[in-house]
Amino acid sequence: MFHRNSKIVLTVLIFAAAVWQFTENNIGNGIFLILVALIPLALYFRNEYILLAFLQMRKQNFPGAQKWLSKIKNPETALIRKQQGYYNYLQGLMVSQTNLNQAEKFFKKAIELGLNMDMDLAVAKLNLAGIALSRRRKMEATNLINEVKKLDKQGMLKEQITMMKEQLKRI
Repeated sequence: MFHRNSKIVLTVLIFAAAVWQFTENNIGNGIFLILVALIPLALYFRNEYILLAFLQMRKQNFPGAQKWLSKIKNPETALIRKQQGYYNYLQGLMVSQTNLNQAEKFFKKAIELGLNMDMDLAVAKLNLAGIALSRRRKMEATNLINEVKKLDKQGMLKEQITMMKEQLKRI
């Protein structure tokens, strides 16, 4: 994995080579190099290891996702703010199976750093509501469930929300 600043430097160098190709009347080479320069620029905003970890999560391969996330050394310096949010979000999803204390920390940090999609934010808050419910913090769980309702615009989490509400009634 390249550091985020080296991705920008690489993009600038490739773009400079494209400009040089245009000045030499090699239009095709210049266009090709501009397209190639878009790759490290896109990877600046979307970390390749996080993308690969998401792919493994879709396949329900948690050890594979953990393997890709473990390749990110120093996420505070190697990732931009939103990527750090998704890093913590993925870590929280994987740790939630075993350690609720650590999962709660990861989800809170992910929400604090920010997630791009409302659905991801809703899932993070739903997991936090489940953790709060398991610790008998009814007020916190109720607030989080209400926030999840607002964020779930497509209604994909309706079933989980109703299950959580049923569990809230039991407490």
